[in-house]
Amino acid sequence: MTPRCRFPKLAEPYDGALREAVAYVLSRFEPLGIIASGTIVRGDPGPTSDHDLHVIVPGVQRLRIQRIFNGVPAEIFINPPHALEKYFEKDLENNRPITAHMVATGFVVLDRDPAVERLRALARDYLARSADYDEGKLTWLRYVAALFLEDAEDVAESDPEACAMLLHTAVHEMLRHYFFARANLPVPRWKDLLAGVCEHDPEAGELARRFYRAATLDEQRALAGALADHLLAARGFFEWESAPEEV
Repeated sequence: MTPRCRFPKLAEPYDGALREAVAYVLSRFEPLGIIASGTIVRGDPGPTSDHDLHVIVPGVQRLRIQRIFNGVPAEIFINPPHALEKYFEKDLENNRPITAHMVATGFVVLDRDPAVERLRALARDYLARSADYDEGKLTWLRYVAALFLEDAEDVAESDPEACAMLLHTAVHEMLRHYFFARANLPVPRWKDLLAGVCEHDPEAGELARRFYRAATLDEQRALAGALADHLLAARGFFEWESAPEEV
């Protein structure tokens, strides 16, 4: 017997793609539930948007499938409930609650087990939490970013290409890791990261955008340094001490 599914109101080709993807899942698995998420379901797809399907299954195996349905890519995540719970915890530790967000805010296409709503409630709980980095962790993230900038300056004259690579790594560390950890904010998706920095710190956001637009290595060096002054208050080695730790 084919289970009864619900579908969000989507335009073509997205509606047909989602229905084909769900039919494919049902042909291979006996899911407890199916949750569709992503920009298509939210109503703001881009040129390369895909369907994201979380398929909750019994058992102990997980699987990831990538297929194209009706011309639309789909990422299908097959997981038993306990695996999703581990993803919630790991994502929180990394300050990127991606899985919890997808499960909590996605559209429930199929729900035929209490595990579906239990997982959605747990996902909402994880979204309300924060990683709460302590000062030691924040100092380490700040130190790593500052050292990449120092390494970039070390090779600026001898290996300008390596300098450019290290500058981009330093800015990446400042923005993706230190900035959001310091502000106790979840790290956004890659394509939303700069917008998130601009929203919470316009000066840092403008420096970052100017860095990525810079046409010369000297401009990049100056802007990366200015961003480090603004966010890290350091451009290289600085004194600090870790907390004692049993080994």
